[in-house]
Amino acid sequence: MTVAVRVIACLDVDRGRVVKGVNFANLHDAGDPVELGRRYNDEGIDELTFLDVTASSSDRETTYEMVGQTAETVFIPLTVGGGVRTVEDVARLLKTGADKASINTAAIKNPQVINEIVERFGSQVLVLSVDARRSPHTASGFEVTTHGGRELTGIDALEWVREAQERGVGEILLNSIDADGTKSGFDLEMISAVRAVTNLPLIASGGAGAAEHFPPAIAAGADAVLAASIFHFGEASVQQVKDAIRGAGYPVR
Repeated sequence: MTVAVRVIACLDVDRGRVVKGVNFANLHDAGDPVELGRRYNDEGIDELTFLDVTASSSDRETTYEMVGQTAETVFIPLTVGGGVRTVEDVARLLKTGADKASINTAAIKNPQVINEIVERFGSQVLVLSVDARRSPHTASGFEVTTHGGRELTGIDALEWVREAQERGVGEILLNSIDADGTKSGFDLEMISAVRAVTNLPLIASGGAGAAEHFPPAIAAGADAVLAASIFHFGEASVQQVKDAIRGAGYPVR
């Protein structure tokens, strides 16, 4: 691997506040997204990802306002997801200051929307967010879910990644629902399985609890590593995570 590993902070946003729970439940307030974004920017984070976890239409205006405020204060790539359903949604996010849009449920309902977004803006702006969990119902043993893991789709996660790559998506954000918020480490088996079927940039998410959890995710095939609560609650700093990655022999910014 010659390209530097990216370390990404994820801000799960609900009604204008950053929240964090375990397995997408029991959400706790973790602060103001604009302030946290500024802090991580100053601490050397490589990218920020905002996920609007409720994304109802009433919260959408709050999200656009927040994206605009954050884009004015940080100088790193900003990805926004949650409620992205159409080409117009992506257009508005990019106009507001986002660099990339992340799509999940809407793409599952209508895969063609991937083609439409890529055709208009290019692959580099579109991240496919894959919320997957272990399942006996798919050939790979991993199933795509929606609604924070609560609703099973019956779709094989590896097949979905393959299809999305063919449709032109630029990046995969792989979130392990089983590991989310547990702080017990990334799902290395899932990362390896997805890496085997795609050459797209792969972001590993779900399970980070300590700086030493990050290098194994990269060894399993991740190009970037994403975490939330470990940063929000000061359990490890951006610098400590980067030191751990560098110490394991991987290039990092």
